[in-house]
Amino acid sequence: MANLYLDESLGDGIRPGDAVELAGDEARHAATVARIRVGEQVAIGDGRGTIVDGVVESVEPKRLTVRVVSVRRVDAPGTRIVLVQALAKGGRDELAVQAATELGVDEIVPWAARRSVSRWEGPKAAKGRERWASIAREATKQSMRAWMPEVHPVASTHELPALLAGRRVLLLEPTASAPLAGLEPDGRELVLVVGPEGGIDPGELEALGAAGAEAVRLGPEVLRTSTAGPAAIAVLAARLGRW
Repeated sequence: MANLYLDESLGDGIRPGDAVELAGDEARHAATVARIRVGEQVAIGDGRGTIVDGVVESVEPKRLTVRVVSVRRVDAPGTRIVLVQALAKGGRDELAVQAATELGVDEIVPWAARRSVSRWEGPKAAKGRERWASIAREATKQSMRAWMPEVHPVASTHELPALLAGRRVLLLEPTASAPLAGLEPDGRELVLVVGPEGGIDPGELEALGAAGAEAVRLGPEVLRTSTAGPAAIAVLAARLGRW
């Protein structure tokens, strides 16, 4: 299987037979880390549904020239899945972002929950978002995805209802009576809200429930914040017919 590289500047008018240049960090990684050579097949995506398959014609330390063999256009999913992931310590939130991207999440919202030990404040908020976006980008390439998820700025509990208006919001809560596996999609975008290691604060459960969120459970086990979101995304992918 060819390696996937991302170039968000790919034009819509690319056709088979055209030459595409991959530059910057992506080209450096291809040439010096992956050791791509002339004649090898690679894929280049724009993260917005277009993937170009081609053959490498020349390799320089910071530039690859690829001759286009085919151009694929992958439609966006009909029902989007959004992950609201609480900030967590020990890199567990980053593990969730990586796995969620590989499993097909469409948007990611960092959530400063009341019980989140990790805090993004001041300059740390921008750096945290950039870090999550970088993780999502690398996971997009690893999983050969045509669409790269958007990573939003960090949101507070107070900001979530307005941010998620018009979408079906699902709170992952181990004590909930409704199983996620029994969910019947209704055409709205689906939002999974995952709390930190200590769980979602009762006041937050009440506030989000008053805003229309539904409490659902995955199963009898209590999953860590790093695995709850990805597990739920897998369930929804099956329910929505993505898999």
